[in-house]
Amino acid sequence: MGDLHSSFRPTKTQIKAVIFDLDGTLLNTEQVTEGIMKEFLARYGKVADKEKENRRMGMTQKESVSAIIKDYDLPLTPEEFTQEIMPLYQGMWLKAKPLPGANRLMQHLHKHGVPLALASNSLRRNIDVKISHQQGWKEYFTVILGSDQVKSGKPAPDMFLEAAVIMGVQALDCLVIEDSLVGVKAGKAAGMNVVAVPSLQTETDKFSIADSVLHSLLEFQPELWGLPPFGDWVCNALPIEPIQMKALYSTGILHELSDDGTGLPDQLQGVYFGWARLDVDKIIKIVISITWERKCCSYGRKIQAFIINGSNENVYDEEMELLIVGFIRGSSCMGNTNNVEITDEDKLTADAALDLPVFSQDKCNSFLPEFAAGDSTQTKNK
Repeated sequence: MGDLHSSFRPTKTQIKAVIFDLDGTLLNTEQVTEGIMKEFLARYGKVADKEKENRRMGMTQKESVSAIIKDYDLPLTPEEFTQEIMPLYQGMWLKAKPLPGANRLMQHLHKHGVPLALASNSLRRNIDVKISHQQGWKEYFTVILGSDQVKSGKPAPDMFLEAAVIMGVQALDCLVIEDSLVGVKAGKAAGMNVVAVPSLQTETDKFSIADSVLHSLLEFQPELWGLPPFGDWVCNALPIEPIQMKALYSTGILHELSDDGTGLPDQLQGVYFGWARLDVDKIIKIVISITWERKCCSYGRKIQAFIINGSNENVYDEEMELLIVGFIRGSSCMGNTNNVEITDEDKLTADAALDLPVFSQDKCNSFLPEFAAGDSTQTKNK
């Protein structure tokens, strides 16, 4: 298993139930809807403020709507605002995908009979719409709660305490998994153990009240909480649901070309590997490291890349389609200015793993369906 990091505080309690948040924790709804507010505000001559938008993360819908109207001085009542903007969100929810490691973790816990709950500050009817497009999700949960089903939403503990009661589990035996500070505070107020997987990688230092802070659910280790361990690592690498992206390769650095909310999830940091297509018939093995770094007055993602068994020097300013299929390790520490360097061991691990069917099949079945009938037309770099 890779060198995973978490600021973990050991617990003597064996976890008996797990409570998940939804948006930004299991589903990338926040990422795919990122441009909606900007578009909506433009209708009223307003410009979206990123700091204000980040402050609303984790709020209930009612609180969020009130904050938006006040922050931007909109000539709308909460009812008018909701009626006008909700169709835009509902259309984009159809494009939301599970965040890395979400399906893996839920399937694993469900298989082992661990009760699962879903507790979100969204309205219950909106939760149902979001998860209806995700196969098997509704069946995973013993209980599903929205903010309109309890007296107070997060950061109040009501939702988590109600979920524990319905599952028949004491609060101290529950583990909460959250992406927002509002949710983390609610979990701690409920007297539960809390794992934070921050949506905003630039604000991981604010989550010190959590019992553990991870970059993504791929780093979650069930055995630390007395839960059944995973058994799906293959030759020091973890198969993951394929993640596609388009990028420009330039001297060992990848620049994302997608800015429509369909690129890499923010909850990715560490060393990954997969396939890159440079043109119609050239497919190569590639290892990438992902981290966040400060650029001037803001943070940005840095993606370093190494082409396996090929000449990195001969590939310059070239666009490529990337399919990430495996995970090797997370970064050695939390924070946003720590480089995750690709080591020789990472290259060897990725090279060997990509020759195995569990990793190579996605090259045809998912990334290159036109080649699914055979590999005879592909140029292989081995």
